[in-house]
Amino acid sequence: APAQRVVRLLDFLAARPGQRFGLSELARELDLSKPTCLGILTELVAGGYLVRDPRTVTYGLGPALVAAGRAARQGFAVSDIARRHLEELSARYCTTCTASAVVGEQILLLEGTGPVPVKVGQTYPFAPPVGLMYVLWDSDAAFDAWLAKPPAVPVKLDERRLREVVAECREHGYLVESQTAGGRRLYSLLAGMAADDLPAHVRELVGELVTSLGERVYLGAELDPRRRHAVSLLAAPTFDARGRQELVLTMYVGEAVTGAEIARRGAALVATADAVTRDSGGRRPVDR
Repeated sequence: APAQRVVRLLDFLAARPGQRFGLSELARELDLSKPTCLGILTELVAGGYLVRDPRTVTYGLGPALVAAGRAARQGFAVSDIARRHLEELSARYCTTCTASAVVGEQILLLEGTGPVPVKVGQTYPFAPPVGLMYVLWDSDAAFDAWLAKPPAVPVKLDERRLREVVAECREHGYLVESQTAGGRRLYSLLAGMAADDLPAHVRELVGELVTSLGERVYLGAELDPRRRHAVSLLAAPTFDARGRQELVLTMYVGEAVTGAEIARRGAALVATADAVTRDSGGRRPVDR
């Protein structure tokens, strides 16, 4: 579709800030014919979304995208606050941290700090088995609504286990996700897709890679303070002025650490999330 070609071109250039490309190179990279690619480039240059260097005859991002980006960020002002606090956390633990939220029917990555670059603006489907942490600290109704969504891929849902996860994460204030190969592959495959984008046969194959949803989360009783546990990441929520869950902040671990170290990092992440909640005018929920 014509609109998809425009989005692909803008995504290609946005992923390579400061670089410029000629018509032939763009057409080849995006698998477009030169006339089609030239037509898109010409319209985007006319609108100010791209600029054309007349000397080198190359194209790069234009000033209209700056204005659009600023306007878009106004709707996510809390992400700027989150970034400031996450930078401190990343420096303290020499790791990558992120802030993300549910926007419409998708999860949107808003900020990333630390040594490993993340793709801000990346989206994921907000449907089981993806998105549990975005309803853990929200209302019971929000959790039930997410649980009732058609799954992005086939997955075994153990409601009893999930409700144990909800209760414990609310008590401790953070989630500990185990490190599994299936989980990493799942997120990689679903990046940028809507829940219903995958063909049926691919959904079935992916489902075979994914462990039971609740089994990817450690409960407190499973974390021995002295024993090492393979951990993918920790997550904690921020809240808005109504006391509703707003952002999810994550701290990447990606290795086996002791239960005591998990508790220390979890407490630091919760303190960071509380600071973001406070500085953005939010409040912790009194009840659910």
